[in-house]
Parts: sequence; structure tokens; C-alpha cells
Amino acid sequence: MSKGMRLTERWMHLCLWLVALAFAGFLIGLGGKVVDNLDFAEDPASVSDFIDPVRGPKVLAAYRAAKQAHTDADDALDQARLAHQKAAANSSTAEDTFNNWVKTRMATAGKEHDGQLLDRTRDLDALKAAERAALGAVEAQQQAKLNASQALERASAEWSALERPAIEAAYHADEMRALRVFGYRLALTLPLLGVAGWLFARQRKGSYWPFAWGFILFALFAFFVELVPYLPSFGGYVRYGVGIVLTIVAGRYAIRYLQRFRERQQAAEALPDTERRATLSYDKALARLAKSVCPGCERSIDVKMKELSFCPHCGMGIATDCTSCHGRKSVFAPFCLACGCPDQRNALA
Repeated sequence: MSKGMRLTERWMHLCLWLVALAFAGFLIGLGGKVVDNLDFAEDPASVSDFIDPVRGPKVLAAYRAAKQAHTDADDALDQARLAHQKAAANSSTAEDTFNNWVKTRMATAGKEHDGQLLDRTRDLDALKAAERAALGAVEAQQQAKLNASQALERASAEWSALERPAIEAAYHADEMRALRVFGYRLALTLPLLGVAGWLFARQRKGSYWPFAWGFILFALFAFFVELVPYLPSFGGYVRYGVGIVLTIVAGRYAIRYLQRFRERQQAAEALPDTERRATLSYDKALARLAKSVCPGCERSIDVKMKELSFCPHCGMGIATDCTSCHGRKSVFAPFCLACGCPDQRNALA
């Protein structure tokens, strides 16, 4: 903010910057909603859209049936193993009991227990048969699970062969959709950037500059924050390519601007001192002097040096004597600092 501005102007200038920021904030909020909603302009690609509509449902149904059969076989095998463990435990317990009973009978050698021996033997044989039957059920379920596993592998391979190209096609379709949506966003953002460039070139110092700067900030935010993150990568080629193009454009603009600036400075330094000062505004001259640079050529000078009357680089007048009190004063000041008399001879308009 220029030191030559009045206090009220400084406060109003600050308030107008707040207006510009508030205007930019509301525009950014609205623009963010629009940019986000552009993602719904097209439905995302689905793998099911690229699967053969004739073979797909049949293969998928076979795969699901094989998967369910494998699950059922696994559950049945667990049940068979549990039943076999139970039968084996019963048989083992009965066998131990039978052996203990036989030992007792041999010790007593009583023939009256022969009938019980036959009964116990038949019961033990029945338990052994039940154990063998349970083991056979386990083996049968193991075979059933093996068959179900092989059927599931075949169905899974068939479904994968059908699904794999569909996944690749859906991926490429989604990339193209992202590129089209980015094109929609770009078509919305580039005109905003163009309007912002025009406002910066023509209206940034006009009466309604807060709205111009607010729109400029909004356009820059929309481009660099809301658009750039959506830039498709394609393995990094697009982003690096766009970065190279933007760097070349910005570098070319900076080089041409520097060349034109040097040409303007050379032409301005060739003009008489009074004509050069007439092209400078009062606020700009004071701002440059406050930074210890020459208002004309913008090179560094020692403004605190009492002997400094002209810029040693371009010859522009910096200080002179007051026509009334003959004290030292800046040539850009319309009034003398010591006596307050006006000096229209060298002062800026």
C-alpha cells in the first residue's frame, strides 16, 4: 500500500480488498459445486457392461453354483469328520471297557458269564462297524469336496477368462470418461481464465477493481486447484507434457515481457527528465523511493544521501532546492517539507 495514500483511502483500500476476497470466495464456492457435479455428467464404466450378454450370465451362474457346491461339500465334510470322531470315541471307550471285563472274567473263570461275553462282543463289533461306516462317509465327503474343488477351479477359470478382458475394457472406458469429463471442466475453466486475463489487463485498476480482482482470484483457483487435480495422468505422460507446454508458454511470455520492458526503459531514459517524471504517478514514485530504488529505472539508489540530486544510473532528478526557502526537497513532492510552499516546477501532477 502506497505511503502517499491518505489514511481514509488506506482503510477503504483494505475494505475493498476484503470485498474482493469475499467475492472470490463466493465464486469459488459456486464454481466448486459446478466442477464437482460435472463428474456426474456421464455414468462410470461397469465391468458388467463389457461381458458377453449371452455367455456371461450362464458362466456366472455356473461359477456361483460351483462355489455354493464347494461350500456345501466343505460343510458336509466337517460334519462327517465330527461324526467319525464321535464313533471312534465310542468304539475306543467300548473296547477299553470290554478288555477290562475280559480280564475280570479270566480272573474269576466263571462260565456263567459266557452269554454276556457274546453280547459284549456283538456290541463292540457294532461300534467298530459304525466307526468304519463313519470313516467311509468321511472318505466319500473328501472325494465330494475334491470334485467340488475341481469344478470350482474350472468354473473360476472360465469366468476369469470372460471377466479379464471386460475389466480391461472397463478400465479404458473409465479413462476415456475421465478425459471427457476433464474436457468439460476445461471448457468451463478456460473461458474464465480468458476473462480473468482481460480483467487483469484492462480493469485491475478501474473503479470496480475489487470485483475484477475477485474474479481473477476465482479463475486462478478454478484452474490450478479445481481443474489441475483432475488432469488425466495416462502414466504421467499427459501431466508432464502439459507441464512442459505451460513452462514453455510462461517462459516465452516472461522473456518477451523482459525484452519489451528493456526497450521501454531505454526509450524512456532517452526522454528529457521532465517528460519522464510526467509519465510517473505520484504514488508510484513514492512507493519506489520508499524501496530505495529510482522511480525511473528502478535501480538501487541511496535516498538518504544528502548530495543525491540525480539518479547515477539514468540521470532522473531525485531532489532539488525549494524555490522559496532553498531547502532540499524531493522533486516528486508538490510541497516543500520545510516551508510548505508549493513547487509546481518539478512536482508530479
